[in-house]
Amino acid sequence: MKVGVTVPNFGPAATADSLRAWAAVVEDAGFDFLMVGDHVAATPDVTAAYPGPFWEPLTLLGYLAGVTRRVELGTTVLVVPHRDPLLTARSLAGLDQLSDGRLVVGVGVGWAREEFAALGVDPARRGEITDEYLRALLALWADDVVSFTGRHVAFRDVDTRPRPRRRPHPPLWVGGNGAAARRRAVRFGDAWHPLRAPAGWLRATGLPALRAAADEAGRPVPALAPRVVLHPTTERRTDDDRLTGEGRPDQIRADLDELRELGATHVLLDTHRDAASAARDDHADQRALVEDAARWLSPS
Repeated sequence: MKVGVTVPNFGPAATADSLRAWAAVVEDAGFDFLMVGDHVAATPDVTAAYPGPFWEPLTLLGYLAGVTRRVELGTTVLVVPHRDPLLTARSLAGLDQLSDGRLVVGVGVGWAREEFAALGVDPARRGEITDEYLRALLALWADDVVSFTGRHVAFRDVDTRPRPRRRPHPPLWVGGNGAAARRRAVRFGDAWHPLRAPAGWLRATGLPALRAAADEAGRPVPALAPRVVLHPTTERRTDDDRLTGEGRPDQIRADLDELRELGATHVLLDTHRDAASAARDDHADQRALVEDAARWLSPS
């Protein structure tokens, strides 16, 4: 099971120097991958949760590809209906090539209504737009010249080169905890990427529902690659009152052991707590937490 870390690409402390330091910590501490978040338009509903400035993730990952050598690089999650799929496919293929095949593409449908309004996208149709854009994305990665006709996007005889380095395409993780996300993961994804779930939820609810969705569709069950919090506490937390990855270090270690037992191929650790903490200049403290966690989370 590979373990990665979210790099907070938002907030006053998210300077170029800080982001470069994050990448060095993730790589030097022995983690396997890093991921960054996505918002195209930092509208008030976005900044209420993720204070600005907010770095555009694909630009940032291109930079981080140049200052790292080993770790995989990804999005958690790229909001699919916010970008034209032609641009998305080309940008991601270029990132995969320039990083020597280290890209992982986490995708989702988005949630911020003011952001959708700023981009001229109907949030009520974000699910159907996402599904069609994902079909277009996979088509664009599958051949050198591609035509596509859909309800929301259509194009003819587009030269897609350079295509991704990894074939048939970079790993595609579908984010979200609900039924629609699980169906989308079964249909399009290499992995399901549930986000910050309550302790015990994956075993009791999430994975049985994923297997049921795969059975209904007659398709293989995608891999499990969750994003969990990294919120160590000094006191023990009950499972009724905590997220996976929250509690004493021994509880967090047990959570990772359980995810390994459940067959997770990747686990992403997320230090973000809330807007107030993100607004403070505390990235150095968060990086120290990650370095410390690398020691007590490593398998015995």
